[in-house]
Amino acid sequence: MLSRWFSFLFVLLCIATPVAHPADWPQWGRDNSRNMASDETNIPASFDPGKKLNPNEFDLATSKNIKWIARLGTQTYGNPVVSNGRVFVGTNDDLPERPARGKKCGGAVLCFDEATGKRLWTLHIPRNLTNNPLFNFDDLSLGVCSSPLVENDRLYLVSNRCEVLCLDTNGQANGNDGPFTDEAKFQTNPGDPSIPVTPVTGDVVWRFDMLTQPGVQCWPQDAADCSIIVRGPYLYVCTSNGVDRSHKRIPRPNAPSIIVLDKKTGQLIATDDAHIGPNILHGEWSSPALATLNGQDQLIFGAGDGRCYAFDPNPSPGPDGKQILKTLWKFDVNPPERRILNGQPVKYPTKFSASEVIATPVVYKNRVYIDVGQDPRHGKGPGMLACIDPTKTGDITTTGKIWLYDKIARSLSTVSIHNNLLFVADFHGIVHCLNPDTGQPYWTHDTGSPLWSSTLAADNKVFLGTETGELWIFAASKKKELLNKIALDNKIYTTPITANGVLYVTTQSHLYAIQSR
Repeated sequence: MLSRWFSFLFVLLCIATPVAHPADWPQWGRDNSRNMASDETNIPASFDPGKKLNPNEFDLATSKNIKWIARLGTQTYGNPVVSNGRVFVGTNDDLPERPARGKKCGGAVLCFDEATGKRLWTLHIPRNLTNNPLFNFDDLSLGVCSSPLVENDRLYLVSNRCEVLCLDTNGQANGNDGPFTDEAKFQTNPGDPSIPVTPVTGDVVWRFDMLTQPGVQCWPQDAADCSIIVRGPYLYVCTSNGVDRSHKRIPRPNAPSIIVLDKKTGQLIATDDAHIGPNILHGEWSSPALATLNGQDQLIFGAGDGRCYAFDPNPSPGPDGKQILKTLWKFDVNPPERRILNGQPVKYPTKFSASEVIATPVVYKNRVYIDVGQDPRHGKGPGMLACIDPTKTGDITTTGKIWLYDKIARSLSTVSIHNNLLFVADFHGIVHCLNPDTGQPYWTHDTGSPLWSSTLAADNKVFLGTETGELWIFAASKKKELLNKIALDNKIYTTPITANGVLYVTTQSHLYAIQSR
């Protein structure tokens, strides 16, 4: 009888406990290496969303290779992630149930059922209402730009208000987890109608406000969009510190660029020791990578001063006794003439000036790959892609250089490496295929559109979205071969991902789940 009881209990636990699938995509870049690549197969190179019935819906009976399509807000910059049977994505809150939000848009986090695309819960995050006229943050209706990180039943992200949020992946369906329990007030700006808390409301477990928290107090430029990384008990977060509306003054030069939080409580544990703040060119929008290199764990970060840094991810006491992340090495991704020319500093953001790092560093075969770019509103200009030896220490701009590729324009895009081929896009609209060992170019292709998206390499294919709303699909090979070009409903500023045999493509307003059928 007792054995039967334990068998019954085991079955109940299996039903109640979320099961992580090996082919999930639970964070930006799939894993801590941040390589936008996957070993998935049978990803279709063709699909048709079908007839559009209205701004929100498609007729799936007329579609091809479409599993489901979900309506988002009207601006979406954060990538979806897939974990434990659910899909999570950040967008703005100009949603079908709250239309015509206009310039008053805040953010939203949406959770969908992976199998059906049904929305399971929503968390609304109103705009930041700071009255300082020089505060140029969260006023472009961009919404939540951070790609979430999911670990077990907890979701971590940076909100449009520059908060680090810990959410329950189940939403309010299993009760209101604390210590934070006032979701009704959290979701409502003063003067707006209250948004009631129901079983389909998101559940905030804790929040950490990087704008006001002592020891941080950053000043974001345009958007806060870091995709968080986790290691043991710690979360590692970029603060998105930057300039004010004058685009010349850095109001918080002493704010850290990287902070460490306790993942269970949100308590501030440590800050970086690099003192990047005074040298930020415009803003900090990169996300960290994490790897063990030459026997040393390294947190690798592309900074707003145009350099790549590596930190020891283990907090240790600094000179004042506070916990810090010690710098292991730094590498200037910009050539010297973009900083000093004819003995004079090169003015930013002129065409040939230095650029910040916006893309995420990628770790592949004990090397680090990173490129530089600028705010798209600065226009076109030359970029640089670097391959770095991360086994060196100190300033390794010279000693850590394996190769540089200067045929790339400014780029917002993170590289993907698949079949020992490196793929990267630049803002001018060019896709590049390189040898990751040597930097030798195999081919390039002009898409004719500005590119914000990174490449996804999977199933011997390369997927890339454009600002003109097209998904380009190339063969992942040394010889250029365009497999398909598919027009979608809206601009694409995000990167395709693949999980459990499904390709996910996010436009400004819709999330497409694409599967061979």
